[in-house]
Amino acid sequence: MRPSLSFAEWEAYLDEALPPEAMAELERRLVREPRLAQELATVIALRDAGIHSLGAFWRKHRLTCLSREQLGSYLLGTLPEEWMRYIRFHLEVLECPYCRANYADLRRAQGESPAVQQTRRKRYFESSAGILRRNRTR
Repeated sequence: MRPSLSFAEWEAYLDEALPPEAMAELERRLVREPRLAQELATVIALRDAGIHSLGAFWRKHRLTCLSREQLGSYLLGTLPEEWMRYIRFHLEVLECPYCRANYADLRRAQGESPAVQQTRRKRYFESSAGILRRNRTR
């Protein structure tokens, strides 16, 4: 039987920050191994009691995550090399799920034809034009 998880690993599980395969394996183990369910309950109780580590605060507020602008600049290759290396590390080594999702969205949008981009922009404008008009008349 594998040893128990560290507090950081449990927190990553609770924050859904583990790779999907690891999440699925841990959930299977939770069903098979009652002591793991007890450990998880302890971690949840500590979190609910307000006992937080610097690492937990860092992960919760995603202090190392990138803005969409930074990810867009990375995609275009317009950043200094040290930033390019950091973003590559953040996406490929840390595998940050939030930044990877943003990056994938930007890559998808970059591959769209100009006609599709124009249609999307028009829909955004039309959906917000009424809201903007209402706010001006108040």
